[in-house]
Amino acid sequence: MELLMEEISRIIPSGQIFTSLADRYSYSYDASFGSYLPEMVIQVKNKEEISSLLKLANTFNIPVYPRGQGTSLSGGPLPVNGGIVLDMSQWNGDLNIYPDDLVAVVSPGVLTATINEEAEKFGLMYPPDPSSAHVSTIGGNLAENSGGPRGLKYGVTKDYVIGLEVVTPEGEIIKTGGKTIKNVTGYDLTKLIVGSEGTLGIITEATLKLVPKPPATKTMMAVFDDLVQSGKAISKILTSGILPAKMEIMDQFSIIAVENYQPLGLPIDAEAILLIELDGHPLAIEEEMRKIEEIFTEFESVRVKIAKDQDEAKSYWRARKLVSPAIVKIKPTKVSEDATVPRSKIPDMFQKLKEIREKYDVHLVVFGHAGDGNLHPNIICDKRDTEEMIRVEKAVEEIFKAAVELGGTLSGEHGIGTLKAPFMEMELGAAGLDMMKRIKQIWDPNNILNPGKIFPEEGQKLVLRE
Repeated sequence: MELLMEEISRIIPSGQIFTSLADRYSYSYDASFGSYLPEMVIQVKNKEEISSLLKLANTFNIPVYPRGQGTSLSGGPLPVNGGIVLDMSQWNGDLNIYPDDLVAVVSPGVLTATINEEAEKFGLMYPPDPSSAHVSTIGGNLAENSGGPRGLKYGVTKDYVIGLEVVTPEGEIIKTGGKTIKNVTGYDLTKLIVGSEGTLGIITEATLKLVPKPPATKTMMAVFDDLVQSGKAISKILTSGILPAKMEIMDQFSIIAVENYQPLGLPIDAEAILLIELDGHPLAIEEEMRKIEEIFTEFESVRVKIAKDQDEAKSYWRARKLVSPAIVKIKPTKVSEDATVPRSKIPDMFQKLKEIREKYDVHLVVFGHAGDGNLHPNIICDKRDTEEMIRVEKAVEEIFKAAVELGGTLSGEHGIGTLKAPFMEMELGAAGLDMMKRIKQIWDPNNILNPGKIFPEEGQKLVLRE
């Protein structure tokens, strides 16, 4: 370590190197589970620093873990084998909008919401909108292929990345894609790197596609007395020819939690509410709203309320944003999952979640991006209660199994990280998982970059206890 520190000190300014116990503890956890202490933390601010550090890491055989703001819900940046954490969050100086090309070129530490704010100055929009957009970095979003409410109509992060600058695990600097929307030169390495959770390279610059901002929006709240019926209504809307910008769901437990946390006048007697936003030309969205209202008349006991103005619409969406902070007031530990199923299977998944809640006697709250099947079944618990956490682990495992059996996936947007790694073979099969391992081995022969993520260790199981 002394020799390594000498080498690092030659290439990194001393003010960017942190080795005190307090600093190292600050980077030992994220928004998921587990705490792992790194040997050092280095704040990097250019590609040359990263390239040199990775070359040193290969020489000294020490793992490197890239990290943004640490908002990961799957353990993505956790230094599970010690080593070096690379803090990318301070590298936020470049954010350039090219309105004629409809692209933005950004450095990895830029906050995701800031990109959209800058694009709006030119009448444009960066659609991906994870709930953490105001605090998460674009580099982290790229690594995890993050989504959000607008994913229903506009897609997720990977759909807006057309070019990258990347430092490979062995320290080489490469470029993938470019500024053109069409590009079929060779393998699509851009799509391979986006969503690879920092295991195949460190992104140092991204070229992102922008789209024109819609001229108008309109929001509706639909109140249901039956959760499964709300799932059937979702399918009915999506097969009607209407594609909302957002379609979010909150179950009764979510509604009650928000009302106890910050009263907004939500209907606590409802079993579920759907929040629907349409965007586009004002006349078009008025017609689409009327059509959705007609669809809801086919379902019993559905109450519909259309926001009269933007302030009321914001209050509806504020309710959805408050779910996460509200539910942790019930108990201190939140197990946040993002199992995703085909849209036609949303009612079936709702029924499965009801059964799992009762079977394991857990406080299971359901909310999320219902329109694209990306649900967020959250279990509220107390990690100090060992007996409860054993039940929670069993419930989470059954949630994953239910999603896969219904033709879905373990993760729609949070990534695999450490938490879902034990279930990878269940979805991909042994051959599919082996192919991914072989790609990792070719790109990173010394297993330097973010080891311990995505791929399960032999015998690894889901453990949420300390």
